Amino acid sequence: MIKLNFYFRRLPQRSQEEFQRYWREDHAPLVAKHASALGSLRYVQAHTGHGSLNGAMQASRGGPDAYDVVAELWFESDATMAANTSEAAARASAELLADATNFIDLANSPLSFSNEHVIVG
Repeated sequence: MIKLNFYFRRLPQRSQEEFQRYWREDHAPLVAKHASALGSLRYVQAHTGHGSLNGAMQASRGGPDAYDVVAELWFESDATMAANTSEAAARASAELLADATNFIDLANSPLSFSNEHVIVG
């Protein structure tokens, strides 16, 4: 399995609550709609919360502000993902990116591919 990890920051004009609501209620259904065209096997959203706990953890480490959300898209393999050059996948990606501009600060929202190594659990 390969995961595509997104670390999203919201557009400055959106509150955290508004951003997370839009992501969960408006954007997530688009991802679900296009999952098969993209070849995605799983989609997970992790919403940042626990403000004072996050603040204390960041202060103890001298770290930057937390991301507003983290998302994971799971795929079978690099090869299957790279082989997905269908017109439907291109349209799906374009629609998702267009919608993302409504709520995500794309310039400050990195992404990465990863392989998961379960250590506990």
